[in-house]
Amino acid sequence: MMKYAEDFPINSEHDLGSHQITAEEIVDFASKYDPQPYHLSEEAGADSFFQGLAASGWNTASIWMKLYVTGVLQDALVQGSPGVDELRWLSPVRPGDTLRGKVTVLDGYPSLSNSDIFTLRKKGVLYRETEDDAVLSLILRTRLVRRATSPS
Repeated sequence: MMKYAEDFPINSEHDLGSHQITAEEIVDFASKYDPQPYHLSEEAGADSFFQGLAASGWNTASIWMKLYVTGVLQDALVQGSPGVDELRWLSPVRPGDTLRGKVTVLDGYPSLSNSDIFTLRKKGVLYRETEDDAVLSLILRTRLVRRATSPS
């Protein structure tokens, strides 16, 4: 069943599932996209602020995005995104961490140029499975097709 903007009401919360990150995943991502020493090896990380191997914040954001797409946007009529308003990396992510995601619909507004499109503003969060404190938070906007209204 296709999902429309109206299928994501204001204040609705959506569980995104979870992902366990490995050292190999951290190093592979960093090697390709963020080759800073503390993302590439435990030894280099030990001599840094992180005191060990830590995932790139971009790696962490990518994990959230994968959970969001597969957990919420599956079958949704998404028409892209005008961007992210805020992105915070709140705590280092380590090998073996199991991260669970959540997204909450904050508000929304119709497109000024296309009456078939509605933009939702959402807050996304990633937590360690065993903690209530977030490791990542973001505010993003998602454009979705509106359900066709029946003529009166």
